[in-house]
Amino acid sequence: MQNLASLRVPALDASFCRSPTRPGPFKAPALMTATTAAWLVLLCPIVGTMLIAVGYARWPGRAAGWLATLAIGLSFVFSVIALASLLGHSPDHRQLTSTLWNYDFSAGVDAKLQILVDPLSVFMILVVSGVSTLIHLYSVTYMNQDRGFSRYFSYLNYFVFSMLLLILAGNFLLLIVGWAFVGAASYLLISFWYRRTTATRAGIKAFVINVVGDVGLVIATFILFKHTGTVQFLGVFHAVPHTFAHNSTPIVLAGLLLLVGAFAKSAQVPLHTWLPDAMEGPTPVSALIHAATMVTAGVYLIARTHVIFEWAPTAADVGAIGGCLTLVVAATVAIVMTDIKRVIAYSTMSQIGYMIMGVSVGAYSAGLFHLMTHAFFKALLFMAAGSIIGAMAGDQSLDRMSGFRRALPFTFVCFLVGGLALSGLPPFSGWLSKDDIIAFLDHRGGFFLVLGIIGYAGALLTGIYTFRIIFRAFFGEPSPEARELEHGHLAHAEVPRNPMTGEEEDTDVGFPGPGHFIAEREWPMRIAMGALAVLALIGGLVQVPGIDDAVGKFLDPTFADSKFAHVQVKAGPAWLGLVVGAVIAVIGISLAYRIWIAQPGTSVRVRERFGAAYVFLSHKWYFDELIDFAIVRPALWSGRMVEAVLERSLISGLVTGGTSGAVRAGSAAVRRAQTGFLRYYAALMIVALSGVALYFLLSSS
Repeated sequence: MQNLASLRVPALDASFCRSPTRPGPFKAPALMTATTAAWLVLLCPIVGTMLIAVGYARWPGRAAGWLATLAIGLSFVFSVIALASLLGHSPDHRQLTSTLWNYDFSAGVDAKLQILVDPLSVFMILVVSGVSTLIHLYSVTYMNQDRGFSRYFSYLNYFVFSMLLLILAGNFLLLIVGWAFVGAASYLLISFWYRRTTATRAGIKAFVINVVGDVGLVIATFILFKHTGTVQFLGVFHAVPHTFAHNSTPIVLAGLLLLVGAFAKSAQVPLHTWLPDAMEGPTPVSALIHAATMVTAGVYLIARTHVIFEWAPTAADVGAIGGCLTLVVAATVAIVMTDIKRVIAYSTMSQIGYMIMGVSVGAYSAGLFHLMTHAFFKALLFMAAGSIIGAMAGDQSLDRMSGFRRALPFTFVCFLVGGLALSGLPPFSGWLSKDDIIAFLDHRGGFFLVLGIIGYAGALLTGIYTFRIIFRAFFGEPSPEARELEHGHLAHAEVPRNPMTGEEEDTDVGFPGPGHFIAEREWPMRIAMGALAVLALIGGLVQVPGIDDAVGKFLDPTFADSKFAHVQVKAGPAWLGLVVGAVIAVIGISLAYRIWIAQPGTSVRVRERFGAAYVFLSHKWYFDELIDFAIVRPALWSGRMVEAVLERSLISGLVTGGTSGAVRAGSAAVRRAQTGFLRYYAALMIVALSGVALYFLLSSS
């Protein structure tokens, strides 16, 4: 193995030569290199985190929020600089590595604080930092009256830093660190209102399930290191075709373990149950986790390690099937959910399923293109939902929402734009990106054609559940809160309650603050939502079949070694797929209109007729109950048995208790011998000496 690793050092060194010192012939003058800009992308949010955490008591008013927003905004600026610098290199020289320091070299593990700056990582940091900046801006108002205002923004900066570290990592070790940091940050944010029992349980659930993914990622890294002798990305990817037999057991096992990490982080079946519960966090946190950061990490991981999955097609097929199953499960559950945030959360699961399916079958640019457009319209939908929840004084139930179209005109337009993009209606961005994935599946044919057909079925369900929200929340007879808002008064609950349990709450630290805010009255919310609405409308125009392929061309250098690099869907079939997708979206929206607007009461009649199906879907396919029965309860039972038998009886009773009992008995005997009478001590000495003398006499004879 050692010889094999040494043979790959030149290849690894060659990757380091792709640096600013060896630029391509088209390099443009720049103020800083791409790698320097990338390090600054990481530096800004972690500095923001520390400044807010250390000086939180000194920041007046909203200062902590503005500082956090500035930090992420600067990260976006440096991401743009990294992009400009990278474009100054020829496509063959767009894989740049930079090492801040060598941490350790032990047992063959070359542990370096190293980043990899290439088209994939730059694409991701642009999306993450850009959308995160807008979410921070929105949060400045949304969290204004919360007692944990500074703590919130410190956590938020830390979360973005963790995601950026995960993306820019140049080796598996740093990837694991970023992966774990994202899990920890998600726990802090989901459980932000820590005096809510539902929030703390949701945070623990998310953390535990993500740790399962962490274990998968760590074991996969060990397998790859054992066979290739390196943990550096470029070294591993170069070594895989020369080290592993095609679709052999070790490489398939490594791929499946990577999928465990990806599925846990991206909430894919069966490791998805944490995501809807994560809605217990503040609404901007939901937007951040579900739009551009945590749940997209699994998509990024598969795209980054595409060499492994192409060399292990069995693992890639499992990823595609898992994504397809998730998009169907999530879309069907979203149709019956009544909590507005949970409907959007299940929508996120479904859309991530499309992305996972895309990058698993080789449609890398299509999957990442949908990742980008989804970040725009899904963050927009969560922000608009937050505005509605503010108008409802914290209530999140669709059963109580209606008629907000006139009371919240700006929020309505933004939600409509986001809903049309999610449904895949032209010319909105989701229409171009989602159908790009399905077109690739259809192009590959066979088994993948079946996945494409299921993808179209998921698109139909998407149109139905998306406009179910719009028609129920914005149309119909105005609710009391909507009427009050039409008269200029924003509703406030007399007694704050947990929207999930109905329990009474106060507004002290650890609970939501007393303020409720809507986009119509707060300019930071309007700016953030307006920018995302524009991007949701025109963001898809960067990749139009037969016209432009900006995303695909930019990402080409990262996937140049892929066997799918030159597989392109012709413009004719691609446009046919887009037309089919648009027709399906129209059908879905029309069905939603008929059910909730044209013929009110239809949904009730359908629910009564198909009661068993409704119960099945309202229990979310019973995944929570199944996991509780198959994993949680046996684990608790085993723990109690170990505690009762092993801990109490064996260790405490026999080992610890036996030893301590012997010591106690010996010390008691010694205490009884200490009488204080000299004659007793003299007699004891005589007996002892006689015993010693007798021993020697017997042994000498």
